[in-house]
Amino acid sequence: MSDKLILVLNAGSTSFKYKLFNEQLKTIKEDNYTHLDGKTNSHLEVFRKILREIGDLTDIKIVGHRIVHGGGKFFQPTLIDDNNFQELKSFNHLAPLHNPYNLQILESSRVYLSHAPQLAVFDTAFFISLPFKAKIYALPLEYYEKHHLQRFGFHGISHQSAAEQAREKLKRKLNTLNLIICHLGGGCSVTAVKNGQAIDTSMGFTPMDGLVMMTRSGNIDPGIILYLHENFNMPFSEINYLLNNQSGIKGLFGNSDFKKLLKAVKRGNKKAKLAFDIFVYHVQKYIGAYAAILGKIDALVFTGAIGNGDPYTRKKICQLEMLRKIKILNFKADEEKVIAQECQKLLI
Repeated sequence: MSDKLILVLNAGSTSFKYKLFNEQLKTIKEDNYTHLDGKTNSHLEVFRKILREIGDLTDIKIVGHRIVHGGGKFFQPTLIDDNNFQELKSFNHLAPLHNPYNLQILESSRVYLSHAPQLAVFDTAFFISLPFKAKIYALPLEYYEKHHLQRFGFHGISHQSAAEQAREKLKRKLNTLNLIICHLGGGCSVTAVKNGQAIDTSMGFTPMDGLVMMTRSGNIDPGIILYLHENFNMPFSEINYLLNNQSGIKGLFGNSDFKKLLKAVKRGNKKAKLAFDIFVYHVQKYIGAYAAILGKIDALVFTGAIGNGDPYTRKKICQLEMLRKIKILNFKADEEKVIAQECQKLLI
């Protein structure tokens, strides 16, 4: 084994991926655990199993973690200490499906791998380049200036990975490329990239905004939230759970498993077809909007379990007249390699 190993831990809401890299970023070991139950200690159990799989931990010189939300403070890769760890915990409510598990594993890693620095890499970092006109909501400006109510964007590490892979495929410099990137999976987002930098993205202050997702509503009229509260006496905690956990494909179809949705669509199930059509339509709307903003598009890029792994959905989304002459690419997201690259910089 190498003298300097990089361990990357990517804890999702219902999944846990890890990769062990050598100093040259060659993958030594990896695995992907899915269908975890966030209501139990399943993430911690998987983490302990990962450590047993690795065996000798002494050669691990740095551990990289994907953290979904850094609030209004953390954007750049950050070495974690006691103080900033506590600050990160204060943002859990902004990404309740992800941040608690990200930080649960980060906390455990600081115990089990206490000899190695722990580097947090943020999904929001890719969107630091958003212009003010895309970032700021039309609320009184003090809410942005004092309280950081803004469009943060998410899936940034995945979007960055897709952009880098598009650059390699097209044999172009990233700063010359205009891309529309669709990350479609359990969570879904679309990003407009101009000259290699993100200029707009569908997710906003939280990962609930934008596209229809597996359990999240995506864009809704904010008046609906007030209506539910005032007319159905629903507490805001219950509305939050409804929009994050019971909506999207699950709310429309009754099940959040996209493979089951597709099977039902092909059997002619009307409820499944409606849910699928709504999902596709929302993706198409964002593609059209971002095409208008970008003007020239070098490629439409798909990534994520659905975006890369499901050609049927990709084909349906791409049935737009405007896409007939645009290059369509799809890549498997390699978030772990992007995180490992940030870790590598600290080993040099």
